[in-house]
Amino acid sequence: MALSKRDLDELRPVVQSSVLKVLGINEPSVVIAAVNCIGQRMSKTKTVDMLKPLLEDSAERFVETLFVDVAGFQVGNRASKRTTKEDDCYEGHKKRSKLSHFPGEEENGVKFAKSQPEALRNDALEKAKKAAEIQARIQATMMSAGLGGLKLPPMPGIPQAPAIPKVPATKEDINDMKSPPSVLTKPAPLILDEQGRTIDKSGRVIILPQHRPTIKANIRAKRREEFKVNQQEKPQDLSADSNKFFDPRVVPVVGRGNRKSFKFHDQGKFEQVAQRIRAKSQLEKLQNEISQAAKKTGITSATKLALITPKRELKENEIPGVEWWDSFILPTETYADVSKGTTQASGTDKLVGITNLVEHPIQIEPPAEKKDVELPIYLTKKEMKKLRRQRRREALKETTEKIRMGLEPPPEPKVRMANLMRVLGTEAVQDPTKVEAHVRAQMEKRQRTHEETNAARKLTTEQRKEKKERKMREDTSTGVTVNVYRVLNLNNPAKRFKVEANAKQLQMTGIAVVHKDMNCVVVEGGPKQQKKFQRLMLHRIKWGEDKRSKHDDDDSGDEAVKSNHCQLMWSGMIKQRNFSDLHFKLCPTEAMAREQFKKHNVEHYWGLVHSQSVLDSTDT
Repeated sequence: MALSKRDLDELRPVVQSSVLKVLGINEPSVVIAAVNCIGQRMSKTKTVDMLKPLLEDSAERFVETLFVDVAGFQVGNRASKRTTKEDDCYEGHKKRSKLSHFPGEEENGVKFAKSQPEALRNDALEKAKKAAEIQARIQATMMSAGLGGLKLPPMPGIPQAPAIPKVPATKEDINDMKSPPSVLTKPAPLILDEQGRTIDKSGRVIILPQHRPTIKANIRAKRREEFKVNQQEKPQDLSADSNKFFDPRVVPVVGRGNRKSFKFHDQGKFEQVAQRIRAKSQLEKLQNEISQAAKKTGITSATKLALITPKRELKENEIPGVEWWDSFILPTETYADVSKGTTQASGTDKLVGITNLVEHPIQIEPPAEKKDVELPIYLTKKEMKKLRRQRRREALKETTEKIRMGLEPPPEPKVRMANLMRVLGTEAVQDPTKVEAHVRAQMEKRQRTHEETNAARKLTTEQRKEKKERKMREDTSTGVTVNVYRVLNLNNPAKRFKVEANAKQLQMTGIAVVHKDMNCVVVEGGPKQQKKFQRLMLHRIKWGEDKRSKHDDDDSGDEAVKSNHCQLMWSGMIKQRNFSDLHFKLCPTEAMAREQFKKHNVEHYWGLVHSQSVLDSTDT
């Protein structure tokens, strides 16, 4: 039969002490498993099998300790219960003895009333005999244990057993006493002294643990105190010698206080790491080769000498005759002996190994790496709408509170012709003409307020112009983007106007040189400006749709229409602008066109366009 929940709760502290005694730590999983095994009344072997996966080699030792502790606890608990029952019986006998003082028969020290039936008297006599036998058996056990001098106190209502005559011990009894005691298969007998206390064979009083019920708060407080005491104690050594479950490869994880966010690896990151490792190994190999060569040539020793500072201190504004790194090699503090070649033998020895090679130090990367920029977490449309609702609710909360407290009048209802009857009700029925006029006046007032608000928010002409310029203006302090275009024919005034007007609107600078079959347009500005102007030059303007003049022949006109086009020759970055506002320059000769670019130190722009036109002419 399984134990009750109350018994298991009483056994849990005993199991915890056994776990702490064997393992050295309080393991909750082992405690729960052991309590379940005890609750189901498993045998030792079955309990060992159940706890083997958790404790491995320590399972058998733990089960032995556990069963011994549990048995001791149960014996003590049973003894305390038995003592309580005997006290209750003693009180009951005293009360009965006070109430029953009737004359009657007396057999073996027990009095019976004459009015009692014969069956009850026989039953009482049998119980008295059994009690006397039990008392005699306890007395014999005490004598065999060497405690024959002690006498058990007489129990009220139970007759005393007759005195046992002293019989000399035989050889068989002495041999039985000398033989080793047999293994106990049941709990040891209970021994009580004259005062009713539990004692052992030597006569010492045994203090049994008393378990009293308590509330959960006291249990938690006691556990907190035990936890504080354990924390204050010296931490256990978790080395491999003291704990076989210790794994030195496992690194304890420290809690992070930083906020978690998305962090993605860039494409090719691990390839760069591999290349860096390969380059590092090659660099180490080269360093070893260089160090070997430096030892042979003597550069290393010269570098060490150069690192030594001179001992002689110079005065302020005093120029030394010899540099301090040469003072350790030269015999005298002047370069005259070296130039004349009159160095002594000791100085010549010092100059051996000096070459014209230079040893460059290894470049070391900074120890603190730049922190990677982490991408913020963007909100979805639903979350953005939710935040907007919350902000609007907070903005209207103060006004609503003032209206509720009576500090401000409530806004008048928004009446329309559609909800006229629903809002006004009886007033609309009594005088519909007056109500309609009131509603129309309210509608006009709302319309007028709306228009006034829009007019106040509307930008003036100067503000619109400034806003447009601010949107088109770009910061070119860090660099200017330049595009060079080549157009075959720029004779059409409409297309020339489009190019010049768009450049001014976009606040771009540059120049447009018009030459026969070689028209060069150079524009300077920001990336956004260049993107819009490039779309104008390459897509929006239809260069092949030039109108033919009346005097031109049909064949020549068709060829001009087909051949005219715009081409982007070069796009790049420069440090600063070289031109002012874009203007068209008519250059009859190639020298004049080159001179226009030469004035601004960008002659290579024209050279690029001219070389491309020469290549095109050779191809045709």
